[in-house]
This record gives sequence, structure tokens and C-alpha cells, in this order.
Amino acid sequence: MSKVQEIQLFGKWSFEGVNVEDPGLKQYISLKPVYVPHSMGRHEHGKFHKAKVSIVERLINNLMRPGSAAGKKTRAIALVRNAFEIMHIQTGENPIQLLVSAVENTAPGEDTTRISYGGIAYHMAVDISPQRRVDVALRLLSEGARKQSFGNPKALDEYLAEELVLASKNDVKSYAVKKRNEMERIARSSR
Repeated sequence: MSKVQEIQLFGKWSFEGVNVEDPGLKQYISLKPVYVPHSMGRHEHGKFHKAKVSIVERLINNLMRPGSAAGKKTRAIALVRNAFEIMHIQTGENPIQLLVSAVENTAPGEDTTRISYGGIAYHMAVDISPQRRVDVALRLLSEGARKQSFGNPKALDEYLAEELVLASKNDVKSYAVKKRNEMERIARSSR
């Protein structure tokens, strides 16, 4: 009998032992083992199917957002692979667990929406659905890394690794944690 080989991300990091602490986000953070996070967009034809896409691939998709980086998935995959290497060297922990912790720490619980009654518009605090919490967290993490690296000699993968490590520790120096706190503070004030 031959041993069944464990599926590891990029052939290095195991999905075993990675757990989601936040019970609200557990269903929406997919930790299905993959070798390379590239599903070819199979999820886009079904409602809420993006919850079944690996959390690493969803981060990669968020990194491809602005103009010149749009559609360059192999570049984004290499960027995340390098960032994971840097994270592993810095902390000695599984980078997938650090990513999951960063998403949990930067997912805002409430936001504001605009309501208008007869020409008068005001903002009202609303709870955010778990799916949107994950989406916003991933967007804030990739946005933070992108904004830091713009015009700087340091590479984007180094800033991404730094942002993910800080966010996983819930450090206020992280752009995503700062933005989450700001969103929740505005929502509290408009209750």
C-alpha cells in the first residue's frame, strides 16, 4: 500500500491544523486543500459560490484589482508565494493560519448605509453579513499592501507579508486594522 500524499499549498504549507476562530466566518473561509490556488473562475456562475473558493485564491484575486495588475494572475500567485515565504521566515508559523487570523481581525462587524426620507439623507449603522465581512477584510489587506508599496523601492510582496503579519496580531499599525476600527467607530457614532 502506498501512502496518500498530503495536499500542500505551493508544495510547502499544509492546510492541516489551520482553524477559523470566528464562528460567523467559519462557513465563508474555505480551507479546502489546493496545490496552486487557481480555480479558473468556476465559482462565478453560482450565487455565493465564492465562499467555496480557497481563501488564498480570494486574496490573490483581490491583488489583481487596479489597472495594470488586472488579469495578471500568475504574477499575483508568485507575489503571494513570496509573501508567504517571508511570513514563514519572520514568524516561523504557517502563513495560511496567519492569513486566516488577519482576515478574522480585519473583518468589520458593522458599517453605515445611507437612508433618505423626503430629501433628507442620513447614515444609519447596519450589521455586515459574514460573506461581506470576508470580502471587505481581503480588500482592505490587499489595498493596504498596495498603498504602502506605491512609489517605494521595497517590493509589494514584502509589504503584503508585513500587512498580513501585523493584521494577524491585530496591530494598529496595520492599514486594514486601522480602516476596520474607523468603519466601526463611524457606525457606532451613527447609531
